[in-house]
Amino acid sequence: MVSFAQIRAERPGVFAPQCATRTVLDHVMSRWGVLVLWALADRTMRWGELRREVEGISEKMLASTLRQLTADGFVHRESFATVPPHVEYRLTDRGRALMERMLPLMAWIADNADEIVEGR
Repeated sequence: MVSFAQIRAERPGVFAPQCATRTVLDHVMSRWGVLVLWALADRTMRWGELRREVEGISEKMLASTLRQLTADGFVHRESFATVPPHVEYRLTDRGRALMERMLPLMAWIADNADEIVEGR
């Protein structure tokens, strides 16, 4: 496992307040960002499917989160010229590589969350 000290030694200034790493970290690890990525980890989804899968997210937050993740290159948005409009979202290669690393963390959280919250 790579340590924080090793990362900082190899990349001075990484995670500094104005560093791009903070922006990406905010997008990926935000409350909604991580849940949208997790929902897309298994399959391509349409807007309504995502909205149902990520329970509690508002339309505004889903639109904003998808826009950020698409701009960052984690999610691909494909629009089909049909009536009614048909739009699909899926992970890009970058998004899949990210989720390969995030899914073990998500599994650990799922396994330990109840105990952690009960221990407060």
